[in-house]
Amino acid sequence: MEHIAIIGGGGTAAALAHDLILRGFSVAIYERGEFFSGATGRHHGLLHSGARYAVHDPEAARECIEENMILRRLVPQAMEQNDGLFVALDDEDMTYRQRLKDACAASGIPTRDYTPEQARRLEPGLTETVLAAMQVPDATFDAWRLALPFLATARAGGATIHNFTEVIGIDVQGGAVRGLRLRTLTEDAHGARGREWSAPADMVVNAAGAWAGKVAALAGVHVPIQPGPGVLVAIEGRVTNMVINRMRKASEGDIIVPQRRLSVLGTSMWLTDDPDHLDIPPEHVQRMVRLCSEMVPACAGAAIRSAWSAARPLIGNADAARPQEISRTFDCYDHGTRDNVSGLLSIIGGKGMTLRAMAEKTADIICRLTGRDAPCRTRETPLLPARAFYRS
Repeated sequence: MEHIAIIGGGGTAAALAHDLILRGFSVAIYERGEFFSGATGRHHGLLHSGARYAVHDPEAARECIEENMILRRLVPQAMEQNDGLFVALDDEDMTYRQRLKDACAASGIPTRDYTPEQARRLEPGLTETVLAAMQVPDATFDAWRLALPFLATARAGGATIHNFTEVIGIDVQGGAVRGLRLRTLTEDAHGARGREWSAPADMVVNAAGAWAGKVAALAGVHVPIQPGPGVLVAIEGRVTNMVINRMRKASEGDIIVPQRRLSVLGTSMWLTDDPDHLDIPPEHVQRMVRLCSEMVPACAGAAIRSAWSAARPLIGNADAARPQEISRTFDCYDHGTRDNVSGLLSIIGGKGMTLRAMAEKTADIICRLTGRDAPCRTRETPLLPARAFYRS
């Protein structure tokens, strides 16, 4: 039985472990910090319909709507299936409206138009100056409760998982990966910290998100990762019950995501080379509140509960005119083909909600490379509840 080592403990790693276990592989996960402590546990929790990307990134839009429908079946307990509204506030938004509607139709995303009066009956908190609205099948989800069932089910199937375990080296011999060199970051039974050890592996998957470039460098290879941090702001109270998007090209401060008794406003964006040191610029917090208040005025007077930042693991694109235009799709790189380092794969890009699709694509490549004829079963296989992770 081939043994697969996965570097990273985010949603993609959890979904990949689940997928590989179902296909008959032996799996181990190694995460430097706590599980889901990167972008997986620090986004706004939007189950995208894909409409946000339909005009400028149709590939990502199609991925989103397909996974949206699958996750509603697999993990309904993690989400609030509350739909979303795109709202037009000025002439520029109204001009964009038909482009958005046509692009959604081309990507298989259902839409429904509303007059201003109908929109405000649905969402009384909308600004009185709203000109039009369009409903899409957005939803909201709890970031941990979406990813944790995958991790719980993988562990129940036999995967071993190690958090607070840092990968300090990738053992490459004769152009092939043989395993990992690791450092334990927590204290052992004797109070010692920093124990170093080795773990053999037949294949290694780099699923480290925004840190994928640093991990790839341990094997002397390169992946085109571009960490894209952004600030999110949580305010007190649900100012809407549906997800509210501005009817324009994806930008900053153009989305409001209701989460329990809070509303999450976002998102700013910049690019960085170091996802370990992210600031929360005060002007970004103020800008998110101001821009979202244009859609829902109550945002301006609400108390701020918290603000945080996370780095999106974007696929680098030097041709993008602005960060928001970098594609949100994902890709998997076989470094045996690209860099003559066999047995090493890197999965980068994507979104929190495309975790299962990213895992399927990666597992398909692993099966091809190992000669295993085992189709993906994650579209239909039931998942354990999130609480099972803590009971096992």
